[in-house]
Amino acid sequence: MSGGNQDTMKLVMELLRDMRKGIKSNSQRYLAFLGLLYCGKIAGGLSVRLCEAFRVHFLARFWKTDLKIYGRWALVTGCSDGIGREYARALASRGINIVLVARSQEKLETLKLELEYTHNVLTRVVVADLARGAEVFSEIRSQIEDLEIGILVNNAGVMYDQPSRFCDVPLKKLEEHITVNMQAVMMLTFMVLPQMLRRKKGLIVNMSSLSAFYPLPYMSVYSASKGFVDLFSQALAVEYGSQGIEVQTLTPSYVSTNLVKFSDVLSTPSFVVPDAKTFVDSAISTVGYTRRTTGYWSHGLQYWAMEHIPQWLWTMQSDTFFKAIDSSADKKL
Repeated sequence: MSGGNQDTMKLVMELLRDMRKGIKSNSQRYLAFLGLLYCGKIAGGLSVRLCEAFRVHFLARFWKTDLKIYGRWALVTGCSDGIGREYARALASRGINIVLVARSQEKLETLKLELEYTHNVLTRVVVADLARGAEVFSEIRSQIEDLEIGILVNNAGVMYDQPSRFCDVPLKKLEEHITVNMQAVMMLTFMVLPQMLRRKKGLIVNMSSLSAFYPLPYMSVYSASKGFVDLFSQALAVEYGSQGIEVQTLTPSYVSTNLVKFSDVLSTPSFVVPDAKTFVDSAISTVGYTRRTTGYWSHGLQYWAMEHIPQWLWTMQSDTFFKAIDSSADKKL
């Protein structure tokens, strides 16, 4: 090889080395830039969430929405116990008249006397088993059609008696997930929404669940039914938001009520499992501040964590989680 060719090859090799160094350097800069963007996204998202949490769970406690702006009456389903009963109490304490809807007449009459005596409001008792399906809704309509329902709280719900595989759940219980958790929400909304629209004001609070975020094995139909409530509520909020109707979706984690009596852990109020009163005192203050919320600050932390957990990991741990918390004498798992 001549001296000229050797010089040329040497020059080419030097150029290639310089190019590789340049590419490596640029790649490092590019990756560093992507890392910076990702960290900025996480930090920005966390900052927004913290500000939102501060506004919804702290400021809302001091600057409460005047619930009377929606109307004189509220209808609360499933109010003989738990969250529904506490919603009825909280609304009555704000001067709202209450339609009490549940299965137990004895419990409803007791609550009626309490609310009228303690808060000097009007009440109306509607004894109704929402699991009966379509026939019960005409009965409810006939008892409330003369009232100005400004607030509807679709709280009534059912849950598995204990964590179980789909085929181990009694058929009647599965059907109740459709009639109570889904159909009742839709039909009661259909019942009261038209008169809200005529007045161009109203509030609908629908009880979904954190389990609507991901599929929940061993509570599969419950999770799916709450997913319906979540999506239905979000759609209604868009459809009727411009007409003065507020639709709020509540997506709480576990609350210490009769629904979770299968678990000693969940039945005991704690930092992550509030009792019904603690939850409702927090959730009702968020009205007017947000259309979709867990309702309770520690549940908000759980929701934020779930957003950063892959779905496969969430579903995979369901078996271990439910085995650990199920206190039933005849465990299904």
